[in-house]
Amino acid sequence: MFNLLYFLLNIFVVIFVKILLMKLYQLHATQNLPISQKTAWEFFSNPTNLKNITPESMGFNILSGDDRVIFPGQIITYKVSPFPGYTTKWVTEITHVQEGTYFVDEQRFGPYTLWHHKHFITNIAGGVIIEDIIDYKLPLGILGQIMHPIIVKKQLLKIFNYRENKLSELFGSIPDTVGNLTLKTI
Repeated sequence: MFNLLYFLLNIFVVIFVKILLMKLYQLHATQNLPISQKTAWEFFSNPTNLKNITPESMGFNILSGDDRVIFPGQIITYKVSPFPGYTTKWVTEITHVQEGTYFVDEQRFGPYTLWHHKHFITNIAGGVIIEDIIDYKLPLGILGQIMHPIIVKKQLLKIFNYRENKLSELFGSIPDTVGNLTLKTI
């Protein structure tokens, strides 16, 4: 009887951890821009441009690490207010760079338990496709998961919709193409 209870408790713990505590999310955004890969790379590889494509309401300010074009190992420190009344520091590291085509930034300190952001720039007819894939996990277990649809998901969609509009303002758009923005649990 004790072995059966122990076995059932272990199954419950595994299910609880996998379903409730290990939930990962993924944001996937694409946008077509009528610019060269070189122009796109010059814009996105310059950390100071991130402020230009982030809503002012986020209170986004780079504190350090924006003094040169991205490179592997670069640490960039930001101050951000993801919602009113809450300001935090966010430290990211550029972990991978393939000149002209992609780079990866990962959170080292900040509001997420996991933040892994891949940026791709790919040539297409008439310009480039900008692709962002962000895998992230929220802190606070079940409380973080409750907050996801209420605050986090809405805020991320707002940020990336703003980014799409701002990039279209800056660079234009390719006729008869549309971007894509999805957010899902993985």
